[in-house]
Amino acid sequence: MREALDQWDFVLAAYAVGVIGTLAMIAWAWVDMKRAERRRAESRRK
Repeated sequence: MREALDQWDFVLAAYAVGVIGTLAMIAWAWVDMKRAERRRAESRRK
């Protein structure tokens, strides 16, 4: 049994947070862009 903390657990957690955060930002931007395109198309039809 080991009592020292393993640094790789924290490194992997930091990468996971970074990747998940990046993917969430991409998804949010994509949804927002699609919403803006739909609003623009509706305003041109009027």
